[in-house]
Amino acid sequence: MKIIFMGTPDFAVCILEKLIQAKKDIIAVVTAPDKPAGRGRAIQESAVKKCAVSHNIPTLQPTNLKEEDFIKTLKSYEADLFVVVAFRMLPEVVWSMPPKGTINLHGSLLPQYRGAAPINWAVINGEKETGVSTFFIEKEIDTGKIIQQAKIQIAVNDTVGEVHDRLMHLGADLTLRTVELIESNDTIPSVDQNSFDLTRMKHAPKIFKEDCKVDWSKDSKSIHDFIRGLSPYPAAWTNLTNKSSGETRSFKLFISRQTGVKVTEREIITSKDGILFPCYDEYLLITEFQPEGKRRMHFKEFLAGNTFEDWTI
Repeated sequence: MKIIFMGTPDFAVCILEKLIQAKKDIIAVVTAPDKPAGRGRAIQESAVKKCAVSHNIPTLQPTNLKEEDFIKTLKSYEADLFVVVAFRMLPEVVWSMPPKGTINLHGSLLPQYRGAAPINWAVINGEKETGVSTFFIEKEIDTGKIIQQAKIQIAVNDTVGEVHDRLMHLGADLTLRTVELIESNDTIPSVDQNSFDLTRMKHAPKIFKEDCKVDWSKDSKSIHDFIRGLSPYPAAWTNLTNKSSGETRSFKLFISRQTGVKVTEREIITSKDGILFPCYDEYLLITEFQPEGKRRMHFKEFLAGNTFEDWTI
């Protein structure tokens, strides 16, 4: 079975490597165009392109997925199946092309958390479990028939980075199983997402910087889930104001812990275990953060030359 793989970030690389190791016939890879990145604006290749090149797999990098030359080239490969992981939304002329269909790996237990940031939102919402789903791509995004799913547990202090990495490896195994299922069967058992109660769906829209600001008027659990659901990327942040000068500085917050300690005053408190921030109900302990213009650091590094006593939320 001839396969074309489509993807861009590291998450997709793990799945691509799994298929290659299993001796699947990856005849081409489609990924994002090279683009300038970083302070020096040097041209960067996607993680998937680097992987494909290292395995001598032909790579296509269209800027427009409906472009005539790209469609013509894609057809010329006569692939049986497209496998899509962490890539752009495909036009119908692309996903309807292969005879065995186009499958996608999504980082949630569909139909829950359709959208661009499913892993973030599952942690932000305090879910105790999540997973990955393979499904056939159809017109509406993330709505196609589910082929297979696999679950993991989310612990109370897991960050989205930790959950992401576990799902990445789980997703690689699930994608391989799905490809082998399609390879060996003419009829693939699948579940229509409309058979679920869609009125209880939770969504996973793209997250922007302004969405990441901490609201300290909320309860400590909600804020804890919010911080870990954005750690390490794109990172929750808060503004602190100097009581004396009125200066405002931004801090990204990465690691938090619930304390169970009731708030007695609306002040930031330094303790031997970290920095206590007052929420609506209890103090939340912050142990790793990044001051504006600085690198990420442990609170003890910051306290070696700074203090929180003059700052307020």
